[in-house]
Amino acid sequence: MAAKITPHFIDLTYEALLKSYWRKNALRKFLQASHVAENFLSTWGDETKREFLDRAFQKLQSSDKGKAVIFGMARHLSEQTTFPDLQNWEDSSQKIADATRAVTELKAFLKVQDQEIHSEREREETKKKAREERQKSQRNLTDKSKLQQRLDALYSSVGTQQGGYDFQNWFYDLLDFCEMQNRRPYVSAGRQIDGAITFDGTTYLVELKFTASQSGATDIDSLRSKVDDKADNTMGIMVSISGYSSVAISQASGRKTTILLFDFSHLYLFLSGALSLGDMISRVRRHASQTGEAFLPAGQFGG
Repeated sequence: MAAKITPHFIDLTYEALLKSYWRKNALRKFLQASHVAENFLSTWGDETKREFLDRAFQKLQSSDKGKAVIFGMARHLSEQTTFPDLQNWEDSSQKIADATRAVTELKAFLKVQDQEIHSEREREETKKKAREERQKSQRNLTDKSKLQQRLDALYSSVGTQQGGYDFQNWFYDLLDFCEMQNRRPYVSAGRQIDGAITFDGTTYLVELKFTASQSGATDIDSLRSKVDDKADNTMGIMVSISGYSSVAISQASGRKTTILLFDFSHLYLFLSGALSLGDMISRVRRHASQTGEAFLPAGQFGG
């Protein structure tokens, strides 16, 4: 919202200007400082101040540049605290009182207008942010939809070596989408590591299982041995598309468990938009800290 030229605003500025400067020379200097064109000021002959200002304000209102000059004058007039040109007259006190009243009225008008402009800018900024959030949300939904379509398409290759590689690529694309710090598969001390995630100050070694059968105790032991070889504050995350046997869950759980277990239902919980990936990791870790259980079914997240 731009500042508005209104008849009332023009009247207030006109009166404040007329009453703040009594001598022609003082008024001329103010107009020069306010960027009124010199060639226009040169046309001021025998006219009274009021006659010249009538002509000047009519001219200034005819262009955007002229309107900007009026606003500049209004700002400068409203900032006045003294009136040097009104000193040393027989009726100086009355002149100063009249000028003070005119400036006060102009200042009050500008204050209200500034508040309206500020409020309008805030509203526009709020609208802009809301639009950006909607666009971002729509992009996220679109990207999540694509991730879900890709995951759905992978199910026909569950249990195959190529399916495992494709799931691995999909999972790290998921982490990149979530802007979660990660490292893709690598070899450490001769051991194949499916990758790593760093989240909330903890590094998690990743184990991905895209098998047709549930993951068992031997899979848990394999991941735990990799975690135990690493520095303190290293934990493990296993994602098994077909879930876990009860023995595997029991093996992963216990006092000071360092492994968190996720299955396909957790992936779809994220893809549905119900929770962020970070929130899910935090929820399962909190559950493990409170109960010693490494696995919290997605259906029990509300409990």
